[in-house]
Amino acid sequence: MRRPNSTKTPAKAKAEAKEFKPKRSRLTHEARKEAILQEAISYFSEVGFDGGTRELALRMGVKQPLLYRFFPSKEDLVKNVYDAVYIGRWRHDWTRLLSDRSIPLRQRLIEFYEEYAQIMFQPEWIRIYLFSGLRGMDINKQYISFMEENVLKRMCEEIRIDSGLPSVQDIPITKEELSAFWVFHGGVFYFGVRRAVYKVEVHADIGEFIRLSVDVLLAGYPSSAARILLEQATRTKTSARRRPVAADNPGQALTAADDEARTIASETHPRRRKSAL
Repeated sequence: MRRPNSTKTPAKAKAEAKEFKPKRSRLTHEARKEAILQEAISYFSEVGFDGGTRELALRMGVKQPLLYRFFPSKEDLVKNVYDAVYIGRWRHDWTRLLSDRSIPLRQRLIEFYEEYAQIMFQPEWIRIYLFSGLRGMDINKQYISFMEENVLKRMCEEIRIDSGLPSVQDIPITKEELSAFWVFHGGVFYFGVRRAVYKVEVHADIGEFIRLSVDVLLAGYPSSAARILLEQATRTKTSARRRPVAADNPGQALTAADDEARTIASETHPRRRKSAL
């Protein structure tokens, strides 16, 4: 049976194909900016901040000037990467959780660090953090300051309250207390480095590791904090003995220092914690 001759010319067939070809949707300004930002996060986490915007544009299949329509400079792009990866992933309900004294301290710490680890242990989070540190950029300094204000100082205060130690209104959080808490926090971070960057065996799953770490923290930190505060009171007392005082009330400074030292000394042994271990 003979096939009937087609009545379509090549030009007509091409025109029809063009007519039915689905049109690419045009991204909005914000959607295009977000797409560039997400690609930049992936790019910098792979090559570090020595990578240039020209290479990023080639990777995306666009021209370099397009990037500068959304991010005026590489520095501006890096700032947006920091805001997206670090500040943008911070959950504000964590602040409420850490300060909620209706929840046992141990439970608060475990819940927070289990949730925080899900973000902190993402490869791009850790790799960008390490790359920026090696490059001497401000990302690390900014984030360390952010974490000390929102987590470390807050938890040092909560441990004091839970252990019956002087309040931060009486004695502000000391640098020694922060250093002691960094031992715990840094250990959690390094767990992620071993797993996500070095890709070595970490001996325990993240939940078990955090529970063990929190128990070690609460077993040792309160007594260390009590010792730190007692030593500070002793230094304050010694300094008051050496400091010149007004002739009309020479014992005022020394009496205040003695009272502070006695108060802290009476609390050297933290009372039994309310949070069950």
